[in-house]
Amino acid sequence: MDKITKFLEDKVMPVAGKISGQRHLQALRDAMVLTIPFIIIGSIFLILANLPIPAYLDFLVAHPNIKTALLYPYNGTFNLVALVATFAVGYRLAESYKVDPLSSGAVALCSYFVVTPSTSFTVDDVVTKAMNVNYFSSQGLFVGLLTAIFATEIYRRIVQKNIVIKMPDGVPPTVAKSFTAIIPGFFVIVSVWGVRLLVENFTGFDNVHTIVAKLLQQPLTTVGTSLAGTIVVFLLINLLWAIGLHGSTIVGSVMLPIWLQLTSENAAAYAAGSPVHNIVTAEFRYLIFIGGSGATLGLTIAMLFFAKSKQLKQMGRLTIGPGLFNINEPLIFGMPIVLNPMMLIPFLITPIVTVLITYLSMDFGLVALPIGVLPPGTMPLIIGGYLMTGSISGMILQIVLFAVAFIIYYPFFRIMDNQKYKEEQDALIQQV
Repeated sequence: MDKITKFLEDKVMPVAGKISGQRHLQALRDAMVLTIPFIIIGSIFLILANLPIPAYLDFLVAHPNIKTALLYPYNGTFNLVALVATFAVGYRLAESYKVDPLSSGAVALCSYFVVTPSTSFTVDDVVTKAMNVNYFSSQGLFVGLLTAIFATEIYRRIVQKNIVIKMPDGVPPTVAKSFTAIIPGFFVIVSVWGVRLLVENFTGFDNVHTIVAKLLQQPLTTVGTSLAGTIVVFLLINLLWAIGLHGSTIVGSVMLPIWLQLTSENAAAYAAGSPVHNIVTAEFRYLIFIGGSGATLGLTIAMLFFAKSKQLKQMGRLTIGPGLFNINEPLIFGMPIVLNPMMLIPFLITPIVTVLITYLSMDFGLVALPIGVLPPGTMPLIIGGYLMTGSISGMILQIVLFAVAFIIYYPFFRIMDNQKYKEEQDALIQQV
């Protein structure tokens, strides 16, 4: 056990710490976090437009304008995540370089519009071109993130080399900053314009979005959302938590753009009344993280009702409240699970088993697939399962996952509880 702890401390933790502190991944993580409120708001209206109540659905069919109106907020939030994320990456990355983040975020957003193709439509026999709004949703998220990083790196280098327009001291700071952005912004726009022309004229691809999808997004999606890839992803999340790092945000900075794309596809299909096809989406993790990463609600219940030692009984009382809302940092750091070889074993086994059960039950049609609704991560057990799948089968799945997690944790909890109980009894004897 000591060798495992030493290996984690000496080998895994330094590498994971460097990855966690990498500025580009931090910017991506912060951008993804910023999109979550808008996705949740959009999900609420998506649910309202598709409540699985026959009488309600019949009413919407009879009054299609009402459903259209309910989807306005969905289109204005959920379907604009690429724009929000692009601005946020430009802002956060520039902030880490200590250059004007607002100007950088705006330049990143403009750069995204430069590389995004137009689409043609006909109004009154007049052919008109306009920006393809499909790329404003998560369909354009990958390109938005890459464009923001590319644009911000050019922007900050020019600013740091002091190639800017300087205004007199008496000019208000806001005005001075806007003039400072002119030269670096011009170089950025010309650079991304050049990239677009290069891709469209010399690569054989229609546009930047197509080449990114073919060469990067689709391979990552195929590998990262396969059964084996999903097991590795969730195992890595828990391994990072086991050494004290926020595994969900670190891994999410890479995987969340992929998951959100698939969530958006399911949401669009669900809104249109068509079948959904994607199993591993952004809400998939909330289905299996019952009580938080590692599905630790089962462990909390075991401590609360079955612990003999005062320490673990008290820990159960302290963590049951947060655990019911999928918040388990008090448990992970208080029990602790971090660098605890005894509890590390079930903590790493549980995501493997829960991913297998969830993925295979959906793949075989036993459980409904996620419908593109992304509730808050604090949504309690059973309620969340129903909202994310639009089906009672999602509720049953979460109950099964909770029971399985409880069974996995219980033997290891019992060993630790007996150790703590013996220590407490020995301490009482020594006091006497």
